[in-house]
Amino acid sequence: MSTPMRAPGAAMTLPALLDAAAGEFGDRVFLRADGMTRGYRQAREAAATMAGALAARGCRPGDRIAVMSGNRAEFIDLILGCAWLGAVLVPLNTGLRGEGLRDVLRQAEPSFLLAEEEFTGRVTAAGYRGPVWTVGGDGAPAPGEAGALPPAPVRPEDTAAILFTSGTTGASRGVRCPHAQFVWWGRNVADSLRLTGDDVLHTCLPLFHTNALNALAHAMTVGAAYTLGRRFSASAYWGEVAEAGATAVYLLGAMVPMLLARPPGPHDRAHRAWRGLSPATPGPAYQPFLSRFGVTLVDGFGSTETNLVLGSTPADHRPGYIGTVRDGFSARVVDDLLAPVPDGTAGELLVRSHQPFAFCTGYLGDTEPPAPDAWRRTGDRVIREPDGWFRFVDRIKDVIRRRGENISSAEVESAVRSHPAVAGAAAFPVASELAEDEVMVAVTVRPGRVLDPPDLVRHCESELPPFAVPRYVDLVPELPLTATGKIRKAALRERGVTADTWDRDTRRGASRISRPSPSP
Repeated sequence: MSTPMRAPGAAMTLPALLDAAAGEFGDRVFLRADGMTRGYRQAREAAATMAGALAARGCRPGDRIAVMSGNRAEFIDLILGCAWLGAVLVPLNTGLRGEGLRDVLRQAEPSFLLAEEEFTGRVTAAGYRGPVWTVGGDGAPAPGEAGALPPAPVRPEDTAAILFTSGTTGASRGVRCPHAQFVWWGRNVADSLRLTGDDVLHTCLPLFHTNALNALAHAMTVGAAYTLGRRFSASAYWGEVAEAGATAVYLLGAMVPMLLARPPGPHDRAHRAWRGLSPATPGPAYQPFLSRFGVTLVDGFGSTETNLVLGSTPADHRPGYIGTVRDGFSARVVDDLLAPVPDGTAGELLVRSHQPFAFCTGYLGDTEPPAPDAWRRTGDRVIREPDGWFRFVDRIKDVIRRRGENISSAEVESAVRSHPAVAGAAAFPVASELAEDEVMVAVTVRPGRVLDPPDLVRHCESELPPFAVPRYVDLVPELPLTATGKIRKAALRERGVTADTWDRDTRRGASRISRPSPSP
C-alpha cells in the first residue's frame, strides 16, 4: 500500500500540509502531548493563533526564532506557529553550553528565543541579548491569545528550520532545511513504514533533532496521531508505548541495544506497536528485538541534510542493511577520487535528489548553495551489493587504520556486543607505538553479569580478523551519549588509554567488572 500523495507546488510547504490535513481529517486526533489532545482542525487553529501571538511580539516572516526546551506541547506550538507565520525555527540542543552554545548562537543569529526556565540563564551567559521568553511564563506567546493569521505565502524552497548537526565528528553546523524537505520526509517515511490514518506514532526523541520534527509531517501526510514523550528511558519505554496506544515507534542510536540489555518486563509485549523506524540498527539485533518485543525494525539512510534516500519496509527488509534506493533519488559508491567502485567494494556514499527541494539548501555561512540536483557527499562508508541493497560500514572519520587494513568500528562493535555479558560498546582508534592506530573498545556490562576482558578478546578472536581484534578494553559504567543517542566518540578518543584500561599486549589494567542486578 502506498501513501496518498498530495498535489505538488504550493502544497509542498508546512502550512499547506497542515491546512490540507485539517480539511481532510477534521477532528481526527493529530497530537497528544503533556496530557493535551488536539484534532487536526484544532491544530490548524492553534498554529494560526500562535502565529498571531508571535506577530504581536514583533516577529515577522523570515525572522529566526530559537527554542531551547525539552519535549513539551509548547515546543510543538512554536514549530507550527513559526511555519504558519513564515518565520524560521532554530531548535537548540539542550545539552549545549559554554563555547558550543556561543558558537551555535553566533551562527544562527536568532532575533527571538523561547527557553525553559532552567536554560534561560545559560543562553544569556552565552551572550544572547535578544528577547527571551520563558516557556510557561507570562510573556511567552501561546495559541489563542491573539487573532488568527492566514498562512504566510512561503515557497517550497524557503527555509523552515535551521537544524544543527550533532557535532560528533566536528563543530556543529547549521543546516538550512526548506519547507519542502519536511513534506518529502512525510511522504517518503510514511510510505516506507506503510503508515495509515489508523496509526498512532510515538516518539521520545528530542524535538531539536530532525527525526522527531519530521515525524509531525509523517502524521499529517496520512492523518495519523502523533504522541510525544518527554525523553527516552529504557526502563519506562514500553510502558509509555503501551499508554500511548502506539502502532509505530521511532528509535535511534544506542536505544535498541539498551532496550535489549534490560531484564524482561511485563510491558515487553503489552503494547500495540509492530514496527519501528530505527536507523543504523546492528544486524544481529533485529531478530532478538522482534522475538522479544514484537516490533519489526525498519532501517534506512537519511540525514539532517538529505531525506530518506535508501530504505526498506516492514515486509521487505534485510537485517544489517540500510535498504535500496527509493523513488526520486540516486545513490552511488565512490573511492577517494570520487570515482565509482564496483559492487561489493566499500566506498563513500554519494546521494542525489530528483524530488524538488527534498534536500537542504546548504549550511549557514555558505557562500554558494549547492545546486538542487548536485551529488551530495555523506561521509558514510557503505557497500552496495549486486542486487542493489546497501550495507553501512562506518562513518569515514571513524574508520580505524591498523596493519595496513581499514577496520570498521561498526563491525568491531557488533562483534563485541554479541558477547552475552556486553550491554553496549564503542570502538575507536588510539595511537600506537607505531605510525598507525590501535583498536580500543569502551564497554558497558549487562545488569547481573560479570565481564572478563581476556574472555571478551577471545570472543572477538572468533568473530573478527586478527588485525581488527581490540588491543585495549575499557570497562565503563556508561557510554557518553548525545541527546539523540549517538555515542560521543570524540570524548572517548580524548580520554584514551588510562591506568584502568586493560591492555592485551601487557595484560595490565582492570581484570573484570560486574554489575549487580537491578533492584526489584
